[in-house]
Amino acid sequence: MHAERKEKTSLAVLADLVGGCVSGDPSTVVSGVAPLDLAGPEHISFLANPKYQAKLADCQAAAIIVHPSLQGSVQIPLLLTDNPYLAFAKILTFFEVPQFVGQGILQGAHVHPDAIIGENITIEPGCVVCAGATIGKGTHLHPNVVIGTDVVIGNDCLLYANVTVREKSVLGNRVIIQPGAVIGADGYGFAPDGQTYYKIPQAGYVVIEDDVEIGACSCIDRGTLGVTRVARGVKIDNLVQVAHNVQVGEDTLLVAQVGIAGSTVIGKHCIFGGQSAVAGHIKIGDNVTLAARGGIPNNVDDNQNLAGAPAMPHREWLKATMTITHLPEMRRELKQLKKQVDELKSQLSKDED
Repeated sequence: MHAERKEKTSLAVLADLVGGCVSGDPSTVVSGVAPLDLAGPEHISFLANPKYQAKLADCQAAAIIVHPSLQGSVQIPLLLTDNPYLAFAKILTFFEVPQFVGQGILQGAHVHPDAIIGENITIEPGCVVCAGATIGKGTHLHPNVVIGTDVVIGNDCLLYANVTVREKSVLGNRVIIQPGAVIGADGYGFAPDGQTYYKIPQAGYVVIEDDVEIGACSCIDRGTLGVTRVARGVKIDNLVQVAHNVQVGEDTLLVAQVGIAGSTVIGKHCIFGGQSAVAGHIKIGDNVTLAARGGIPNNVDDNQNLAGAPAMPHREWLKATMTITHLPEMRRELKQLKKQVDELKSQLSKDED
């Protein structure tokens, strides 16, 4: 259960919330957030991208969040901040994310008597919490969440419907897991035995550190031996696969449908675009960006901006892709040149004779 959302507040309160300042009337009343072209007289809007600056003139909002460089650009009140997009996110949270109020273990939930349950929690109908599990204070388990044996879940976590957290997994504080994600499933490990494959027991576990968010239907596999670790602040989109014994560094972003093969180590502050992939048993440094549909087959040093499969420096990939559209023409020219060279060789041979 959540407390009621906040209905109205002043621009001064919002400025304090985001560490900004007000240009105009600080008592201006605001009741919600809306985009520039849809905002009404009680909304606050925002301009994060300068290319939309022309929309300011027609905006009907009560106030607008902008960079200080735009002070005086319009007559309506402005909330000035160096990072308008971050301010927008904080203000939207203020209005739309009510404070959590725990309801306890609701009827229809199945909690083993050996489980340790913290204060101010909500465990909704259909949930199963197995023996030895620990649920931290302020955590909310939505319907049909399954928490396996000896799982540890930290404080103020939010697990949406149909999430499964298998045995021995450890979640830190403030972890958010979207519907249908699976934490701690068996890694993909099989030993060849002639024409068949023998299943390798997956005896390890998963650690998800503080402030991680995992998208819907994503899978983080347990280690074969040892740990699969997702470090603090990592944000994982929907339909992402992180295989056994992978290590994902702090504040890394994995966008939709990324696949990370087993035992790979990924550094801090990396970004992997949609449908990109990384081979197994390699090491990727800090601050590496891989564009959508890229593929990394080998170790990568720090501070790389890559694209393509196999991945190459982004600028080189841009040159290569620009060439692709000219390949038919280049092929025709190459055939003509080859024909001319053959004719010249034939003529030279006749002249020598």
